[in-house]
Amino acid sequence: MKLLQVKDLLDCTVVAGEALLESEVGSCFAADLMSDVLAYSRPGALLITGLTTVQSVHTADVADCAGILFVSSKQPNPEALALAQVRGIPVLSTRRSAFEACGELFRNGLSQDARP
Repeated sequence: MKLLQVKDLLDCTVVAGEALLESEVGSCFAADLMSDVLAYSRPGALLITGLTTVQSVHTADVADCAGILFVSSKQPNPEALALAQVRGIPVLSTRRSAFEACGELFRNGLSQDARP
């Protein structure tokens, strides 16, 4: 699934990385505890979180995430947004909760595990 499809499916706003929406998302991983993302997510995953600080962007960068989706209409703080732009990490925001976003992505073929 492409980030553009995620954007349309969850009615997201693009916060950063509009030019990167053709990037493929292999899986998704929802967490606010960034150590869990580092331990369990897969490269190419979409990070779904409510944590809007630079820690989420650093984690997405280290974990080689395809992008970040902030839930519940949250927006990254200015430092996080600036870092995402520098690192080339697409950032989306949706009004949906993490539960709703994950459910809709799962219903449309995206899972936590990128393996078939």
